[in-house]
Amino acid sequence: MLLDDYLPIAIYIVIALAIPVIAFWLNDLFRPTRHTALKGETYECGEVPIGEAQVQFHFQFYMYAIIFVVFDVITVFLLIWALNFDALAEEAKIIMLAFFSLMLVGAFYALKKEDKIWI
Repeated sequence: MLLDDYLPIAIYIVIALAIPVIAFWLNDLFRPTRHTALKGETYECGEVPIGEAQVQFHFQFYMYAIIFVVFDVITVFLLIWALNFDALAEEAKIIMLAFFSLMLVGAFYALKKEDKIWI
């Protein structure tokens, strides 16, 4: 009785452990082992690489990415909030407006710090 209950689970565990081992073994078996000069070059979609592979990005690009994530989070929360606006209590509406305001203050601060807005 106990074997009938847990046999499918045991089979699943064996298969789940065997698949990665087999995949690594097949990778070692079929991969090319010859080292060529082409393997050491930077891959640029079939084009000849120009310049160094390591390029320093300016911080402003990360700032834009963070601001995008902030507005993305605001959009998700505001969509849920707007769909349930009538059913929400007054306290929930005030808390959501405070959250939205705080996110906007942070976004305006980041943009002002980058001299992108003049307020």
